[in-house]
Amino acid sequence: MKFLDIGEVAERSGVKPSALRHYEAVGLIASVSRHGLRRQFPPEVLLQLALIGLCKSAGFSLREMTAMFGRNGMPDLPRETLRAKAAEVGRRIDELTALRETLRHIADCPAPSHLECPSFRKLLAQAGPAVA
Repeated sequence: MKFLDIGEVAERSGVKPSALRHYEAVGLIASVSRHGLRRQFPPEVLLQLALIGLCKSAGFSLREMTAMFGRNGMPDLPRETLRAKAAEVGRRIDELTALRETLRHIADCPAPSHLECPSFRKLLAQAGPAVA
């Protein structure tokens, strides 16, 4: 089996070597040997890094991600946790969609003053309590 050195993993994955070393220190990935001073990784590390990237995008912490990898470095993905995170992401998408529509209305509002626009006032009321 051909191993990948840390530079090759960084190049192919887009993950900086410092992040790779950190991921190894917290137990997300594991090197198998060294070639001189350079860490060597199995090719599967690229799939692990793709999963780590997906989890980061979804908002999982490093601690949560570490719990998703078994001792052998293979993922042990808790389906209920993933469903809960998907629901959280869905709520955030809804919030961001509403924000986008509010901003679009504010930008395109034909009223002489935004405060005179009933749609603007309604959107602000829906946005929640005023920020102090």
